[in-house]
Amino acid sequence: MWKLLSLMQKNLVWSIPTFMLLGVLYGYLYEAAPLRSAIIPFTFLMVYPMMVTLNIKEVFAGGDVRLQVVTQLLNFALIPFLGLAVGKLFFAETPLIIVGLLLTSLLPTSGMTISWTGFAKGNMPAAIKMTVIGLVLGSLATPFYLQFFMGTVISIPLAQVFRQIALIVFLPMAAGYATQRLLIWKFGKERYQKELKPRFPAISTLGVVGIVFIAMALKSRTVIAEPTILLQLLLPLVLLYGINFLLSTLIGKFFFRRGDAIALVYGTVMRNLSIALAIAMTVFGPEGSEIALIIALAYIIQVQAAAWYVKFTDRIFGKADEQPAVVRVAAPKAG
Repeated sequence: MWKLLSLMQKNLVWSIPTFMLLGVLYGYLYEAAPLRSAIIPFTFLMVYPMMVTLNIKEVFAGGDVRLQVVTQLLNFALIPFLGLAVGKLFFAETPLIIVGLLLTSLLPTSGMTISWTGFAKGNMPAAIKMTVIGLVLGSLATPFYLQFFMGTVISIPLAQVFRQIALIVFLPMAAGYATQRLLIWKFGKERYQKELKPRFPAISTLGVVGIVFIAMALKSRTVIAEPTILLQLLLPLVLLYGINFLLSTLIGKFFFRRGDAIALVYGTVMRNLSIALAIAMTVFGPEGSEIALIIALAYIIQVQAAAWYVKFTDRIFGKADEQPAVVRVAAPKAG
């Protein structure tokens, strides 16, 4: 079981599309409505393991204030507006899809932010801090952004959004931290780091593919009746991620050192699609499956783009042991 989950986690590029197709097939052959009862359990499987692996103490480490401020300004003062603009450009008459793009844009960073930063030899402590700060700020800001941007177009159940975010973010965060401390106390920090911690992302993957499966099963007959809808949704996602990558790369290259720049790119481009998906499926009722469709497709773009970006990182920023003089001059002072 662990080997299968680990294999799925390492190959999200294929796992997500596979479960999307399986969901479409299931929804076409069987009645998908009963699957709604599995949304909350899969949501827990998706979010809680990620919280167990977070190092919340990293938030209080100093030394990279400018990097963190710029990252969160991009995350909350620019990218949500970009997502909204792309949504209105392509789907002016389909507000639920705009909500999906907005949710995709509103919740920055995921566990993979840290992983991809590590793969590209970036600043890992900074990436960990971005992940925790982005998760907390995004969870607090999302209800207000949804109400402000879309409250006049569709009904935003503000109180329910807050309740669900408390249920799927802050409760798992507290439970995850308690679990982390318990495991370290019982087995020791070394064993936790080497043996136990690496297993939790695989459990989270099970939750992700389960929610994707349900979302696609619920929209199956619409997708089969109009297969071109998938292509119509992919184009704005490619545009959104393309602009995001370009902007963060330019800011990183010209204003930060290599390691910090890589953390900034992955701290702004990677979005917490798991929580976005959970909000869509638990808050908006039957309409949530339509919102979730574009979020599920975003997984494909995000994972593929992040993997390819690692391959080009050295060309963009130079190798890890080569720091261009112009970048060193522009590097921020500690603190």
